[in-house]
Amino acid sequence: MPRQEGRQALQFMVIERFRNQDAKAVYRRFREKGRMMPDGLDFVASWVSADLGRCFQVMECADATLLQRWVAGWSDLVEFEIVPVTPGKETAAALESQVTS
Repeated sequence: MPRQEGRQALQFMVIERFRNQDAKAVYRRFREKGRMMPDGLDFVASWVSADLGRCFQVMECADATLLQRWVAGWSDLVEFEIVPVTPGKETAAALESQVTS
């Protein structure tokens, strides 16, 4: 993972649940204002569920307070669950000495 401002950037799986199942309101704001992310918070990728009820995003930053600022700007339309994640290869490497016997 890249470094940001001298610190290791972390990745987060952001699970968004659209309030009142109203994806249109979210996309309307996105069209008008963009992602509204503070500097230092990077968008990696996203997927939307087939029923338009949820969005799954991978975000990256070295400072979790940037996520908190971003969430505050969308919390009227979206309920958030944020999970720190690591790539599977990195997890496997970190556990290598414990799983070989």
